[in-house]
Order: sequence, then structure tokens, then C-alpha cells
Amino acid sequence: MRILPKDGVSIWQVWLESAGKWGAQMTNGGPRNRRTVLHADALDLMMPMHVHLSDAGHITGYGPTILKVAGGMSLIGQNFFQVFEMRRPADVLTMSDLVANLGQRLNLSMRDRPGAEFRGLAMPDAGAGVLLNMSFGIDLVAAVRTHALTDADFAPTDLTVEMLYLVEAKHAVLDEFKRLNSRLEGARSEAEEQALTDTLTGLRNRRALDIVLAAACAGSQEFALMHVDLDHFKAVNDSFGHAAGDGVLREVARVLRTETRLGDTVARVGGDEFVILLPKMIEKFRLVQVAERIIARLGQPILFEGVTCHIGASIGMTISTGYTRRDADRMFADADQAMYAAKRAGRAQAQVFGQ
Repeated sequence: MRILPKDGVSIWQVWLESAGKWGAQMTNGGPRNRRTVLHADALDLMMPMHVHLSDAGHITGYGPTILKVAGGMSLIGQNFFQVFEMRRPADVLTMSDLVANLGQRLNLSMRDRPGAEFRGLAMPDAGAGVLLNMSFGIDLVAAVRTHALTDADFAPTDLTVEMLYLVEAKHAVLDEFKRLNSRLEGARSEAEEQALTDTLTGLRNRRALDIVLAAACAGSQEFALMHVDLDHFKAVNDSFGHAAGDGVLREVARVLRTETRLGDTVARVGGDEFVILLPKMIEKFRLVQVAERIIARLGQPILFEGVTCHIGASIGMTISTGYTRRDADRMFADADQAMYAAKRAGRAQAQVFGQ
């Protein structure tokens, strides 16, 4: 293969000689000479990843995709083995070595160009040069991303184009699966959250408390349990209606949130009953301080749509350190018992179980 001028236009002239290892082609039992003439742009279209070498190993031509992978840098005149590194066979270091491996599959890469890994096949031209045609092989997808290649960078008959479409389709399907899974996971998490939340107050519900309390009893961390029961709440419902009662419950929830820590669990377990689980808070005086603040806050008038509602709170508490074996049902009952003791003592009070 060589470049020949014709009417000022470069053409590629390719032929197979009837004699010689690479020129002989047998048809119906005999050799046949063949000569093909291509314009350079036709060769670029049919073999956009070719490289033509002189007999001295200098690059005399290359396809447009090779130019794109090279970052637009001209390779004309450069020594092929300084631009490319032969990976396999590893002993191909000179033109003589390359000629000795004509027709064999080659693995090579472009130096200083990450992601430029190729498979290649070298064949002789009509002169003393070599035509090397290449492809990306298994590294195709990475090469497309790295060098921003499109279907225009490959031969129209190359199955690479179809493979790129399949890869794009696969990515689109996988992305849609990811989005669907994300939506399903979000819906599942939202459903679980709703199942553990009291819809009126936004606090945890009895189911959520049972889960947290069981885990606390099974764990090694000490904790306290506080049972808050509202005083005079029935009078609010009777006097102003259930809408006012709901408004009062939402205000109680707000107070309980502000008077507890981020890691505490505050739950509404009944109509006007609330339970608070307080990890690592086992000192009686601290529990009493928290309870007294809650009682003082809930003892203040609550305004709802122009009417003033008055309630109070009685609180019973129990501490995990008082149990040889922590049991959720027993601790819940003991906190409840301490709360009723507070009510019997005159309401708006706090009692610690066993104290």
C-alpha cells in the first residue's frame, strides 16, 4: 500500500501480488492478481483506526479516530514504537519484529494516552511499508467514555456501533431500575415510618415504643421510662369539643419534644397518655427535674381558636438499674403504677417507682 498522486488528489493503491506469502490468493485452484485503488477519505471511512508505517517504522498516515484518541496531535513522521507500546507479543520492538508477526493478532497501547488500548492486525502494503488496522476490543466502552467517541468514529459496517447502542440501552434500563428501586425503597421507608408514627401528634406510636423498649431491655445500656398522663383532659373535650382536644394533644407533643433530648423516644400510647424512654438517664434527681419542667409547662393555659384550655400532668417513672432482669411489660406496668401514685397524691406530681 502506498500513497500515489493523481490529478492532485492522494489515493491509496492496494494490490495483492500473485507470488509471495501475502500476495497469493487461490481461487478455483489458481492464483489471482488483484489491484484496488482507494481515495484517502474512503480508507478513512472504511478503516478509521488504521495506521500506515514506512519500512523504517515511521508513521506516514492514520485514520481520524486515531487522531481523536491522540488528542488531535499530529503523528506524521513519528517513530511508531515511540508512540505505541506493544503489549503482546512483548518482543515486538522493531519493524523487523512487526514484519515477523504480520497476520497475527497484536495487543498494543498508545503511550501517554490513558484508555488507549487496542487490538491490531498488521499486513504489508505493495511497497515495503505496513498497514496496521486496530480496534478497542474489550475496552471499547471505557474508550468511548474517555475519548468522547461517537458512532461516526467507527466504520459503518463495524458491529461496534450496534454494541454501543446495546450498551446505551443497557445503561438506560439499569438507570430506570435504579430509579424504580429508589422509589420503591422510599415508599417502603415512608410506609414503615407511617406505621410507627402517631398521625395526630407526629410522635412515635405504641408499636414504635414497644420496638424501642424491647431493644433497650435486651441491650446493655441503662435507661429510664417515664409515663405522662394528662389531668383534666376529658373536661377539655366535654367543654370545647374534640377539635380543641386534638389541638391540646398537639401542643402537649410539642412541649414533650422541647423538654427531651434528640435521642429520647417520645410516644403517644393512648388517648391522653404519653411515654418517654430516656437512654443513659438513670439519676433520680435528673429525672425529677425533667418531669417537673414538663408538669410546669403543661400546667400553663393552652389557647385554641379563641378558647383557653387548662390541663395538667401526672408522671410516673422507673429506672432500669432497679431490675435484675429487665422486662418491657413489667417496666411499663411499674411506670404506670408510679403515675397513678402521683395522681392519688394530688395530681401534677412526679413519682419514681419504688421510691
